[in-house]
Amino acid sequence: MSTITSASASSDLVVVRKEGLYCVPGQFYIDPWRPVERAVITHAHGDHARGGHQHYLTAETGVNVVKSRLGPIHIEGLAYGERVVHNGVTISLHPAGHVLGSAQVRMEYQGRVWVASGDYKVEADSTCAPFEPVRCDTFITESTFGLPIYQWQPQQEVYDDINDWWRANAEQGRASVMQCYSFGKAQRILSGLDPDIGPIICHGAVQTLNQVYRDGGVWLPPTVMVGEVEKQDIGRAMVIAPPSAAGSPWVKRFGDFSDAFASGWMQLRGARRRRGVDRGFVLSDHADWPGLMQAISATGAERVIVTHGSIPVLVRWLQQQGLQASGFDTEYGDDEADEVKAAGAAADTAATAANAHATETEGAADA
Repeated sequence: MSTITSASASSDLVVVRKEGLYCVPGQFYIDPWRPVERAVITHAHGDHARGGHQHYLTAETGVNVVKSRLGPIHIEGLAYGERVVHNGVTISLHPAGHVLGSAQVRMEYQGRVWVASGDYKVEADSTCAPFEPVRCDTFITESTFGLPIYQWQPQQEVYDDINDWWRANAEQGRASVMQCYSFGKAQRILSGLDPDIGPIICHGAVQTLNQVYRDGGVWLPPTVMVGEVEKQDIGRAMVIAPPSAAGSPWVKRFGDFSDAFASGWMQLRGARRRRGVDRGFVLSDHADWPGLMQAISATGAERVIVTHGSIPVLVRWLQQQGLQASGFDTEYGDDEADEVKAAGAAADTAATAANAHATETEGAADA
């Protein structure tokens, strides 16, 4: 039997084992990071939905997203609010507002209610079901942006800024290349674009997920692959691509383009400069500091357990508010940090290639 790797009371409904968050009486895991028999998946980002589990349970609207990312698996979908009982634990899934199919996991056992949030944001958008506060005794919350400096502007203002940037570039005959996570962030940006400005070109990794969203009933503007656009129209295009495409031969075909990066991390001074892009747009699929406060308060929980992100800061703040707060040590990553890391790696690769080419050119000239 696995050992518990984080201090917990023996009566706790959820503990941390080496495989992941474990519901003790229910004998299942939530977003486990090592292969297990039964896994409840909050959403399809790679740090929460991993391969190798024998049985998967996720929100009905997220089944096809998980399958598109993990391939053939044994998976069941549960409608939001629908209840199932497993080993005496009543399980239900509730919207997290993070990405398509994202869910919070509600567990009820012998009169106690625990909720594991996964990742969430409280501002509604048209690409997924809006966040739904769930009353509970203990709330397990993320804290990706768990610092008071993170406070998002209304998303419509960000959409307007993106469209203004795109429009200005189109008037100059320059393509606009937007780097963003291919699952969730890309579709959210697409939902706010003005397609009258020009064609919208998507990288293959984005286009594949666009189809999953459309099949799930989410409206997105028309998008095409680069090969489907006339050469004279490239200069008016908005290009949606993952950060890993930066500096690649694929992106170079857009010529003298203007590029941008969309992430919550763009709120940090110098983040845009370090990414080497023309523009940085602050847009996150996670709750900001006020959003975390709003969500935690709405649960009515007396106990809060904080996972990945700014754990010590949020725990200390919650304790000062009179709540019983502590942290769980997990192996969850950060999809937005991964975006930035991928962009940085791509930029470094491009710079190395450019330097190598320059050295070869100089050598040839010297010869």
